[in-house]
Amino acid sequence: MLFRLAALAALVVVFCGPLLAQEQDTLTLDAAMARVVKQHPDLRLYNFTEQGLKAEADKAALTPGMRLNADIENAFGTGSVSGINGAEFTLSLASMLERGGKREARRALAASRIDALGLQRSAIEMDLLAEVARRYLDVFAAQEMQKIIALDLAQRERTVTAAAKRVQAGASHNSVRLTAEAMRARSRLEQSKTKAAHEAAWRRLAILWGETQSSKIMRVAGDAYALPSIADFSVLSDVLKNTPELKRFVNETRIRESRLQLARSAQATDLEWQVGLRRREAESDWGFVAGVSMPLGNARRAEPDIRFAQAELDSLSVERESANLSLEATLAQAYGQYTAAKIEIEQIRNDFLPRLIKAEKSAESAYRAGALTYLEWSLLQNETTAARKQQLAAALEAHRALIEIQRLTSEPMVVAGLQADTKKESK
Repeated sequence: MLFRLAALAALVVVFCGPLLAQEQDTLTLDAAMARVVKQHPDLRLYNFTEQGLKAEADKAALTPGMRLNADIENAFGTGSVSGINGAEFTLSLASMLERGGKREARRALAASRIDALGLQRSAIEMDLLAEVARRYLDVFAAQEMQKIIALDLAQRERTVTAAAKRVQAGASHNSVRLTAEAMRARSRLEQSKTKAAHEAAWRRLAILWGETQSSKIMRVAGDAYALPSIADFSVLSDVLKNTPELKRFVNETRIRESRLQLARSAQATDLEWQVGLRRREAESDWGFVAGVSMPLGNARRAEPDIRFAQAELDSLSVERESANLSLEATLAQAYGQYTAAKIEIEQIRNDFLPRLIKAEKSAESAYRAGALTYLEWSLLQNETTAARKQQLAAALEAHRALIEIQRLTSEPMVVAGLQADTKKESK
């Protein structure tokens, strides 16, 4: 469990690293992941799957069973064989002698399936933790949007107050005040919608650890604009070779080789043997009986299974090549999205948004002094809010891309010794 959590450590650092002690009603990403790993049924199911595979391995190790046969001949007929006076009773013990290494092939196949199970669980766990991070990010996005709407609403409140004073002084028409109040009402509506979105996102996250009737909506911790430095694409591409999605082909190769060996072992003819005692009732004599049987044509009947198993094994290299190309393409897309979003955040934070904030404050002073119209001030308010939303959207896109990169590589990608490159814009 711990090494899977560590594989998304970069997200934990980004969301939780800059924060001090969390409030009791605040959930961190690592805490959410721990809950899911402990309680999600997809992971608990693997315990039963493992038990089943071990049972199959025990069965594969068994030798052919013994059979106890009892026969009666020449009994309950007519004439000399009426009744049991002329009967012959045979009691024998029979079994099969396996040839061609069938038992060893069965054991190898069972063992390879058990070995593959751990990697399958790791892959499922990584996908599940990535889904936790995505849903956690949705909750965090709703929280951040509430902050932006709160800033916008505060602006609208100041606008309504300023417009009311100008209308009262006869410097503006009453329509200006009504327009300002309408914009404030729209901001309040957006605030209500964002609050509902936050509650829905929280319930969707809580469902992952089985909390279907969550009455308490918790906040989540994080800093949306703290983006870590990640390795170059070439480095990530090399790390991709060790992802569970590709490493599974190693185990799958062993499984298919074991199946091929099991199919080849069917070419060898098994011998069925039988030994026992026979009693002839008429003479009250006992005799030893033995027999051997051997099916014919095993090699011919095994040939289709061998060709099928060989084709499955040969196709695996092509499957791996196809999967690798698909993963490389996904990694390239996520890497590009992360890089572009990071650049966008930096430019909005360093250049675009500070100018808008200064302009909006200057416009407010000018409007109160009668040197600017309401429309011009309102336009700057809209642009400032839109810039904040754009910055948040870029941050969320970057985090989603980072989640995908970490899901693909199964490695924490924060460069050691470096702090986050971006800081949250001060309001």
